[in-house]
Amino acid sequence: MKEFKNVPGILRTSFDEVYLMRLLPTKSHKPSDTLFQDLRVLIAEARQDVARQVNSTLVLLYWRVGQRIRQDILKEKRADYGEQIVATLSQQLTKEFGEGWSRYNLSRMMRFTECFPDEQIVATLSQQLGWSHFKEIIPLDDDLKRDFYAEMCRVERWSVRTLRQKISGMLFVFGYTTRSALCSMR
Repeated sequence: MKEFKNVPGILRTSFDEVYLMRLLPTKSHKPSDTLFQDLRVLIAEARQDVARQVNSTLVLLYWRVGQRIRQDILKEKRADYGEQIVATLSQQLTKEFGEGWSRYNLSRMMRFTECFPDEQIVATLSQQLGWSHFKEIIPLDDDLKRDFYAEMCRVERWSVRTLRQKISGMLFVFGYTTRSALCSMR
C-alpha cells in the first residue's frame, strides 16, 4: 500500500491488495482473527473508496477550472490577453493553494476541456480514470485516439504505466486497423 501524497492517513490500495488482505494470516491464528481480518478489509475498502472519490473530485475540479478559464479567455478573443490571465491566475492560485497551479498545469486543464468538452462524460470517466490517466491522454493528437484510450482504460482498468506502454506501443494504430479490417470483411 502506498500513502497518498499530501493526504495523511489515506492509503492507496489496489483491489488485489484488498483481496489478499482477506487471505493473508497475521501473526496469530485464533478464531477471533477472522473478526480482525474482516475489519482490516473494511478499513482498506473504505480507504480505497475515499481515494477514488478524492481522485474523481480532483479530475472534475481540474475540468471546471479549465472550463472557467477558457470561458473568460474566449470572451475576450485575444491570445495575448489569455496568456496574461493564465500567468496572473497561476501566481495567485499558487500563492494561496500551493504548488500544482503553474501556467503549464492551467494550460493543461484548459486543454482538458477542449479534448473532453462534455462534463458528464468526464464525470463518468473520472470514476475509473485518475488525473494521471488524463494527463497521458490529453496530448494525443486525435479525438478518436483519445476516446479509444480513455475507453480502454475504463473497460480494462489499465494503470497509468500500462496506458503509457499501450500508447508508446501504438495499440491504437494496430488495434483500430485490425478492428477496421475485420469489420470490413463481414
